Amino acid sequence: MVFDPKLIRNFSIVAHIDHGKSTLADQLLLQSGAITQREFREQLLDDMDLERERGITIKARAVAINCTLDGKVYELNLIDTPGHVDFHYEVSRSLAACEGAILLVDATQGVQAQTVANAYLAVSNDLAIVPVLNKIDMQAARPDEIKDEILTSLGIDPAEVLAVSAKTGQGVPDVFRAIVDRVPPPAGDPDAPLRALIFDSKFDDYQGVVIYVRVVDGVLKVGQRIRMMAGETDHEVTGIGRFRPQETPCDELGVGQVGYVTANLKKLSDVRIGDTITQVPGPATVALPGYQEPRPVVFCGLFPATNSQFDDLRTALQKLALNDSSFTFEPESSDALGFGFRCGFLGMLHMEIVQQRLERESNLSLVQTAPNVTYEILTRAGETRYISNPTRIPDAGEIEEFREPIAKLNFILPADSIGAIMQLCEDRRGVFIKTEYLSPSRAILTYELPLAEMIYDLYDKLKSATRGYGTMDYEVIGYRAGELCRLDILVAGQKVDALSTVVHRAHADRRGRKLVKKLRGEIDRHQFEVAIQAAIGSKVIARETISALRKNVTAKCYGGDISRKRKLLEKQKEGKKRMKQVGSVEISQEAFLSVLDDGED
Repeated sequence: MVFDPKLIRNFSIVAHIDHGKSTLADQLLLQSGAITQREFREQLLDDMDLERERGITIKARAVAINCTLDGKVYELNLIDTPGHVDFHYEVSRSLAACEGAILLVDATQGVQAQTVANAYLAVSNDLAIVPVLNKIDMQAARPDEIKDEILTSLGIDPAEVLAVSAKTGQGVPDVFRAIVDRVPPPAGDPDAPLRALIFDSKFDDYQGVVIYVRVVDGVLKVGQRIRMMAGETDHEVTGIGRFRPQETPCDELGVGQVGYVTANLKKLSDVRIGDTITQVPGPATVALPGYQEPRPVVFCGLFPATNSQFDDLRTALQKLALNDSSFTFEPESSDALGFGFRCGFLGMLHMEIVQQRLERESNLSLVQTAPNVTYEILTRAGETRYISNPTRIPDAGEIEEFREPIAKLNFILPADSIGAIMQLCEDRRGVFIKTEYLSPSRAILTYELPLAEMIYDLYDKLKSATRGYGTMDYEVIGYRAGELCRLDILVAGQKVDALSTVVHRAHADRRGRKLVKKLRGEIDRHQFEVAIQAAIGSKVIARETISALRKNVTAKCYGGDISRKRKLLEKQKEGKKRMKQVGSVEISQEAFLSVLDDGED
């Protein structure tokens, strides 16, 4: 059924993590009659096992709701988005398919880092903002104080803020009214050539590639010939449907409507998120703006535990990359680990989620190398290279300038924790920018920090230092030259490429000593002596030795001449020497992960 565009509202819910987006989405579905009380359960739209286990949203989800106001039936298309900073790209994609956004703020915690970031993202997309204060039923709620924070940090009039409880349903009818009144209807021409934006997709074993679209102009029908404007491939539409919240088939989608399309797409490479679908014949000439390409900031190697799983891993990565376009991968080989893939992620949580999804959904056993960021290197020949794998860094003699990515961080934290966080940032080579006060007890602290110094454990240290009340948001702002070098690890004289890492020269000695000491405890003893060394270029800066397993060869000698014992010991020594030359050292997965631990206690 094609709705009159004037009666359609497309909106998203954006907020900081754990402020109640999914709970509010559940209430909107319940109170509009999209689901019955019997079907109602918490996190209804979070259908991935990992989302339900962790209590977070990982994938944005769309759902169509019918709502009757003033005798008119309105169609509300809701897109529930993640809150964690690593899934910021999911939020940006969702907002591009909407005309409005509900900005949700927790009445107990107040404005947080991602609240500010998502509000600015919505404003930059020219969206109408509906500010909503959630959890007003809680004893610790401070509605008046939080409304003042919203005014101070976001410039939103407290009179416009709606007070609701997504848990009990209090105030939710006012949200429906605000969406209809404040969010503009979609602008589009139903008689123009078809233009639909692909905002997400997934792979189904039975249907092939399923595309999630928002129609901007024209009408999309079953049996229609369509063209992907970026890929320039033609297909025939075999199925169309809406999310209510389950996938419900229909015959057509009109201007402003959101739904899914199947078109016998077998190849994952035929679909690109942000592409425009048009009709054949009579296609549109101008494509929709689409999305800015996401830039992975954290890279690591993923290798199958057994070589026989390499093809399975490639297939699993291709399926996952279709469902998560912010994730990238390319083949690579390692002397230590064999054939695998170099994968790019938006952050450490994103990396952890992808690895868990691969292991669960595809039943794979994986070995992961230590994460690192992308570096920019200016060579003496004047060439600029972007390197995401430390083993590809050229020799020091070829490097004119070694640049590292810099992130701008906004911390929102209690005022009494400012000193501890400033010390934390100074220890990580941070540059102070400014401090702003939201209220006498809460402040926004802004720093510039090397990305490599923050990706491992800064978030955990922040939570510890602020007793759980601190939050942070970051964006990568560019590259800056630094005193950096590649730290290599040699085991039994052989360089282990998977353990190479980039460090600041001032921290190289401490990091090298810590690494070899850690590896000594992780690598099992062998029949021969194993030397573990940390080196910068040809200069060894730290060494630990794993002593050989020894058999008491003199046990059978009792009394008699000492020369007999010496002869047996010399013979054993020669054997150990030969074994050292031909023996190979087994390195466990724990040893590879130990380079993660910076160990700053």
